[in-house]
Amino acid sequence: MSKLTLGTHPFLLGFEELERLVERTAKSGNDGYPPYNIEQASATSYRITLAVAGFAEGDLAITVEDNQLVIRGRQSDDSEGRVFLHRGIAARQFQRSFVLAEGVDVGEAIMENGLLHVDLTRAVPDSVVQTINIRKG
Repeated sequence: MSKLTLGTHPFLLGFEELERLVERTAKSGNDGYPPYNIEQASATSYRITLAVAGFAEGDLAITVEDNQLVIRGRQSDDSEGRVFLHRGIAARQFQRSFVLAEGVDVGEAIMENGLLHVDLTRAVPDSVVQTINIRKG
């Protein structure tokens, strides 16, 4: 007996990309930094919030690449000439990726009190009923 995968199930026509999408999401890295929240603001809008304390707006880059929201942070190292007795605040770079469904658009990004908010909206398609004519063969 052969194993049916999600993309090859006979009732799921046209979903071949879904399995690749799940694999890509699993590989997107899950190191926990920076921590983030995902909220559903309404039936068609979402907000991703990342805790980016210590990062300035110029240290962050937000791009959409191949239906993937990518948020990168890189702080400049300003520790030259400073002597730390304890350094618990890391100045490390990060990359967070979120795979977006078709029809999800990235809105504005707001930096507030060390939190980066990125708003997303999902377009609601019109309900379409299509009638298929049957032709005599």
